[in-house]
Amino acid sequence: MMRFETVTIKDIGKALNLSTSTVSRALRGSYEISNETKKLVLEYAEKINYRPNPIALSLKERRSHSIGVVVSEIANNFFSQAINGIESIAYNRGYHVIITQAHESQEREAVNVQHLASRSIDGLLISLSSETIDLSHLKELHEKGLPIVFFDRITDEIETHKVTADNKLGAFHATEHLIFEGYKKIAHITSSPYLSITRDRLEGYKEALEKHNIPFNIGLVKYCNHGGMIAEEVEKALTSLFTGKLKPDAIFAAGDRITTVCLGVLKKIKAKKVEIGFTGFTNTNVGDLFDPPLTAIRQPAFEIGQVATEMLIQMIESKRPVTKFETRVLETNLVIRESSLKKEGGKVNNATSV
Repeated sequence: MMRFETVTIKDIGKALNLSTSTVSRALRGSYEISNETKKLVLEYAEKINYRPNPIALSLKERRSHSIGVVVSEIANNFFSQAINGIESIAYNRGYHVIITQAHESQEREAVNVQHLASRSIDGLLISLSSETIDLSHLKELHEKGLPIVFFDRITDEIETHKVTADNKLGAFHATEHLIFEGYKKIAHITSSPYLSITRDRLEGYKEALEKHNIPFNIGLVKYCNHGGMIAEEVEKALTSLFTGKLKPDAIFAAGDRITTVCLGVLKKIKAKKVEIGFTGFTNTNVGDLFDPPLTAIRQPAFEIGQVATEMLIQMIESKRPVTKFETRVLETNLVIRESSLKKEGGKVNNATSV
């Protein structure tokens, strides 16, 4: 198999019988080189389709014009939309984006972060994996001065910019909507307890119950430590709810993957004539195609990606070390469809949002 070979300034010099330094200066348009030589070099470079080596340039400039991104899974609707937001800003500002997936593993996250750092990225955008407790792999790079911005799944352990959705209020609205529909035994299926989003969404769920004088029951809360990436985990959580003493009449699922996997498992359970109200947390664009159409909390994923990237580029390009940091919290919205509505309440044809 042929090896991919790139053309270098050495090759141009050899072909035109010029020194590499003359070729380099000519390509940069240096005043030290005659117009005749510049024209000769530029025309030849164009003819052989010469492109400057970005790695060589980055070593010279000490900048790679690339941003590293670590997410749990690109197939997750939230992350795919956030990545679109990241790329929309990065591309227009002249940065390449290198995307890696941690697959909810702390070990894989650490390996990805080290690999990106070894590629001399200018900055890192990261949403933590559901296993991540030890942040030493990030603290080390942060202390060395690598600009890092956390988005969606954030941490208090590192002082830097952070962007997330208002998970607490979103969960409150989702739970309260189910209460307004007349549900009293609302189960909460959520992700790993280590994640900031898990804690915030649980808090919102509890607050809605408290406001409406419904006692909080720990038996109705089920954790899926891999956030729905392992379907058996979700199936086990749902089975334990429906075989327990306090069977739920509604479910609030707090995560993109958990929501979609839950719906599949509920199909089997519903086949046994179980009626259940359902609200999820997902950015799927096909919520109305589910059966029944899905009530869900949507996060401003695209905007979260954009804001995080703007913050990171501002850190990268700052002439002085950045010492003031902010945590931006963006609003969520509840899109109401049939999955959460009680049968006697009739059907809705159009999705409404609050």
